[in-house]
This record gives sequence, C-alpha cells and structure tokens, in this order.
Amino acid sequence: MQLSPHKRGNVLPLPVVLISTISKAGIHNVAQWGNITPILRPLDEIVLATWLRRDTLDNIRETGEFVVNVPPAAMIEEVMICARNFLPEVDEFEEAGLIPRPSTAVAPPGIEGAVAWMECRLVEEITREKYALVIGTVVHLEVDDRHATAGGDVDFDAARPLCMVCGNDGIRFAYPTDTGRCALYSEMLAGKSTSMNE
Repeated sequence: MQLSPHKRGNVLPLPVVLISTISKAGIHNVAQWGNITPILRPLDEIVLATWLRRDTLDNIRETGEFVVNVPPAAMIEEVMICARNFLPEVDEFEEAGLIPRPSTAVAPPGIEGAVAWMECRLVEEITREKYALVIGTVVHLEVDDRHATAGGDVDFDAARPLCMVCGNDGIRFAYPTDTGRCALYSEMLAGKSTSMNE
C-alpha cells in the first residue's frame, strides 16, 4: 500500500512526552508532544518541532526553559487532557490533575509520577514559514528510581513509557516492550574508525 509522504507518522512510532513550562505571568503550562528527539547520542541537546502558534513555544521564548517529562502508560488519561487546546491563562496542571515536581536547575516544575525528567534550557530556535525547531540543552536528567536499573538504564517493562503512531482518524498510543536482544556499542564500531569527523 502506498501512502502520501505526509503520512510518515502513520508508520514511524514516536515518543510521547509532556512538556511543562511557565509563562511570564507565572501560569503553568503542560502540553503533550510527539515531535521530539535527542540530537546524536554523545551530545546533551534535544530538539522539538512545533507549530508557530503554541503556548509552549511562547513560554520557551519568554523564559528560555522547559521540562520534558516522560509519562508512563498509566498516565494516559492525563496525557489526553494535556493534548487539548486550552487558553493561555489556564493552568494545565490543574486541568489534568497533575502534581508539580520541583525542578533542580530550571524554574518550570516537572510532573510527579513521570518515568523521567529532562530539565532544559533553550539554545537556539530555527524558524520556518509554518513551524519552528527548538533546540535545548539538557541541564539536569533524572529517572524515577522505581524504573531505573542499577546501571542507570530504564526498565521498559516496569516503566511502560508511552509512544504513539498516527492514524487516518487520530493517534494510537502504545508502549515499547523489551525484545531481549541488545546491540552493544562496541559491536557497532567494530572494524570502523571512531573519529567523529568520519
């Protein structure tokens, strides 16, 4: 079956996160997000794509800070509420019944009950005609001890972090499972130069 190129989200699973920000007026904002990815593994930057008219983007522009919260599958109802389009003066923590979690390095709070929290500061905004790319540096990263292994990995079976796949009528939510297979980084680099310039 051939699909239109803009339906790439129908075949590409995306992570689901909740981005928390604070407006200049002190209003808490939480938005469900799927267009987000780390920028290369050895770096500490993350990029999110956004429409130009988003309260989240306005808040990031005004304050330069945001928190990426990784919700578990058990938080699906709260995620659904945060996906709605609320007015800027509405506190979405209150609307979704979320409990703020004090952050360590930034002003916006994280969300209690999340699998992990990435506290970020704005580095650069790349603006196009219809969208913007927001690049942030992760200044503090923390995983809930209930979902972390001794080595700092995430136990996916315990955490069940949300992901999504777009459909013709809406978004379907799921969560990853461990296949039991692991590709070691050393195996990926076997016989190849490790230079970052090649």
